[in-house]
Amino acid sequence: MNAKVKKITTATMILMTSLVLASCGIGGHSSSSKDYTTTGSGSGNYQGVIQNGRYKTSKARGINVSQNDNQYNLKSFENGLTQVSKRVFSPKNYIFQEGQYLNTDTIESWLGRKTKDNPAGLNPAEGKKSDPNPEYVQQIEEQDYMENSGNSMKLRGMTIGIGINSEYNYKKKTDGPSYTKKISDAEVKRQGEIAAEKVLKRVRKRSGVGNVPIVIALYKQAPDDSLVGGSFFAYSKNSGSTISSWHKLNYKTVVLPKAGGTTSSTGSASQTDSDSFSNFKSQIQSFFPNLSGVTAQAQYNNGQLDGMHITVTTQFYSQSEITSFTQYIARAAKKYLPNGIPIDIRIQSDSEMQAIVYRDSGSDTFRTHILTSY
Repeated sequence: MNAKVKKITTATMILMTSLVLASCGIGGHSSSSKDYTTTGSGSGNYQGVIQNGRYKTSKARGINVSQNDNQYNLKSFENGLTQVSKRVFSPKNYIFQEGQYLNTDTIESWLGRKTKDNPAGLNPAEGKKSDPNPEYVQQIEEQDYMENSGNSMKLRGMTIGIGINSEYNYKKKTDGPSYTKKISDAEVKRQGEIAAEKVLKRVRKRSGVGNVPIVIALYKQAPDDSLVGGSFFAYSKNSGSTISSWHKLNYKTVVLPKAGGTTSSTGSASQTDSDSFSNFKSQIQSFFPNLSGVTAQAQYNNGQLDGMHITVTTQFYSQSEITSFTQYIARAAKKYLPNGIPIDIRIQSDSEMQAIVYRDSGSDTFRTHILTSY
């Protein structure tokens, strides 16, 4: 297969996965009531299932085409896909299960180029080395939505996210300079819809899927050098094997603080939100001046703040300093940051994750988790 792939297993992704177990657990296709327990649901989050005392991960978790190195895309893709799913599969009625119908080999094949050896590739053949066809399809992720049925759990719905590149990076020669092809919004939309039709037909044929509703969500990847991830721009709910209709989405991600008074290319933050973050940043920097940086990604849905991911980079090595700082950040976050939205604050050095402070949607309580080194 021509496409290069890699598994994303960074410390950040692993930590964030462990922290959302309470809202995103999974179970098998059909399990005895003795095999699984539910975690209980948080504020607006999905109830999860732990099967046989273990968290069962996706059969194709973390696969993506390696030519895009923006790690922000990976997180915003996964988080955003869950938000799209909530539009169709209410957390009150459905249990979340990580994808169990598309395995690693399948996803790798689909993300590859279409060749004689890989006829299932969703990306076009390379063509001329000096002027290659772009690899459009960047990511694919499956989410399963379950319901309790007597003593078993059955699939009642599925969401498939498809990430489409907004630019394609390539080399004419192995050791030569890199070139970039920009992909217009119109082409991103067109290629996404083409891929969606093919993916829907293929998924519908998978054993066990049957006629459950399948949501296809399209995501525009941010460029490699972007300080934010991309965003979902359309979704479709389908009962058959063809796309019924598309619904437009208006998600934007903004970097805070705004450099030089400018806004991110993906959108703009309200002045109130920007001021709230600036006050939070100033407060923690005055308390602990030896910080390398404090930045945030603010997510907006139809112009309304929908969530915030904050990264605080420290120069600490003392465990007592980390503990004190984490406790102080939790207090400052409650005082200065916007209310009612989910927020996570990652505290890290240049080499390791040190702690995380987080709050669920609708909650007013920040929780902390400190990583202890032995």
